[in-house]
Amino acid sequence: MDAACAKAGILDAETLRALGPDETYRRLLQSGTRPHFIGYYVLVMAVQGRPWNDCKGEEKKELRKRFDALKANAFDGDLSAFEQVMDQIGVRVKSSLQNDPL
Repeated sequence: MDAACAKAGILDAETLRALGPDETYRRLLQSGTRPHFIGYYVLVMAVQGRPWNDCKGEEKKELRKRFDALKANAFDGDLSAFEQVMDQIGVRVKSSLQNDPL
């Protein structure tokens, strides 16, 4: 998790707490972390200072909805590793390519 956070520009626990679990996870997805629901809800529980397996019932269902929305908006499973690196270093910005007629 440390390496994935560093890759996403989240270098310390204070930054992670300040961003909150949803923004942190969005950044992780955008930096190439593969989505996994358990990893997301473990992050949410950790930020709240709760055991990872404390999430149950309706709360877990609501977290699943939040996870699915984050995944749909922040993770591009078709983006190649090369394209991810190009985006990270600013050579290829996805949003600008969508407006380019080429």
